[in-house]
Amino acid sequence: MKNLSVDSLTAELPLFQEDGGGASPTSTHQLKDYIVQPCGIECIKSFIEKWHYSKNTNGISSRYCFKLLNGSKTVGASIFGFLAMANQWKKYANNEDKVIELRRLCCVDDTPKNTESYFISKCLLFLKKQTEIEIVLSYADPFYGHEGTIYKASNFKFIGTSSPGKILEYQNRRYHEKSLRAKKDGVLKPFAEELNNALRLGNAKIIKTPGKNIYTYRLKKQSEAVKVPIQTEFWGTESLHHKSSNEREVI
Repeated sequence: MKNLSVDSLTAELPLFQEDGGGASPTSTHQLKDYIVQPCGIECIKSFIEKWHYSKNTNGISSRYCFKLLNGSKTVGASIFGFLAMANQWKKYANNEDKVIELRRLCCVDDTPKNTESYFISKCLLFLKKQTEIEIVLSYADPFYGHEGTIYKASNFKFIGTSSPGKILEYQNRRYHEKSLRAKKDGVLKPFAEELNNALRLGNAKIIKTPGKNIYTYRLKKQSEAVKVPIQTEFWGTESLHHKSSNEREVI
């Protein structure tokens, strides 16, 4: 199963979960009962709006989404998509489709220790086994108190810091400053117009932010002619036993 669109990653795919050791960051029985399921962005949109510090999914071109389940209850969600910054993929691969960014990751507050690392490891294993993606990129934002501890625990490699940026605060929510310029067919989108009006009226404000910590995780051997200082080792030695009715392996 290669190059699946996010819309095709729905419930017809079987669930997958840790079974007997392997490379999961933790081996507690409670975490081993959790399962990870590919899904569409609409399945987790409201969950992310509630539990992620950004409180939104605006501007994300999603490619793969996952939900973390405890029984039938969603306790975590993640979105992997195209890079937020245009043309940044050229630093990491010779084809845009070979690079993906972890755009959102969140879990409910009462999950056990190492849940986020466990969740990430399962998402990465899926991407390694089921796609042609070579490298995963993610940012930790110190402005929100995130230094990248989860990424370090998940074997990501720190490669540097981005330039300082700006965000827009409006109605108790924060948006990337580029939301002010979002267009469709050359015309500002309605929400972009709303943001600009709010800024002019003093109902919104621009906040300067420090640079973000940049982390990468290599899934596959990098393509020829691309040289970037990122790690070449990865998890993924485990084999999982859950298959669909036609015996197609998920991982």
